[in-house]
Amino acid sequence: MSLVDLAAAVSPDEYGGKAAQLGAALRAGLPVPEGFALRHDFAEAVAQGEAQACAHLAEACAALPGPFAVRSSAIGEDGAEASFAGQHATLLNVIDVPAAVAEVWRSAFADSAMAYRQRVGAAGPVRMAVVVQRLVNADSAGVMFTRNPITKADELVVEAGWGLGEAVVQGMIVPDFFRLARDGALLECNPGHKPIAIRRRPGGDTVEEEVAEHLIELPCLQPTHYAALAALAQSCDAAFGPEPHDIEWALEGNTLYLLQRRPVTAL
Repeated sequence: MSLVDLAAAVSPDEYGGKAAQLGAALRAGLPVPEGFALRHDFAEAVAQGEAQACAHLAEACAALPGPFAVRSSAIGEDGAEASFAGQHATLLNVIDVPAAVAEVWRSAFADSAMAYRQRVGAAGPVRMAVVVQRLVNADSAGVMFTRNPITKADELVVEAGWGLGEAVVQGMIVPDFFRLARDGALLECNPGHKPIAIRRRPGGDTVEEEVAEHLIELPCLQPTHYAALAALAQSCDAAFGPEPHDIEWALEGNTLYLLQRRPVTAL
């Protein structure tokens, strides 16, 4: 069994693709929230309620400021062949980390996840590692592709919404849409319709909050943010190579964080 600092999560065969990608990003100096990674057998032990594993996890959580984001990192997830995006659980504003780890671990065996594995030809046993990180209390968040997924143009495509990124990722809003040149110059801005934001709820979990009327169609990114996103894309190129990246990001104040990075897949 193993629980390691996220920067030490090197092997995707032990800690899953997501943890390995984030570990590589941390080692390259990218702005990834601090956290740790649970190897797949350790995550299973926590899910099964093994006392030693749960005690070790509690010790690690005590050393990291919460609340937490608990994310799946299945073996084979976030690779070049298949992303598993949306197939496994992500839990935000977590207080009870062992229970969240168990829920994420069980999500690997859900019918939809098993059907996806079969569709993409994912071989071998199901092994679910888990990432635990400090939750970024995002003012705005979203996704960025470092190549236009429709036109294949060499430009950045960004979708953004208020609050935590789940509103964008889960399709709960019409996000703001931006096209940026590689240097961050604005090429296009189409404000979305963002009547709700996902926010932290006191005591854990998240809640849908109504957005103030004047913010619903106000773009949630400003020119300084364009430059920061372009710099993040360039840093990902330097760390992972020039092939296009699918990035999840969050802004807390004026600080931009990298939450996930995966290769762009056609699946």
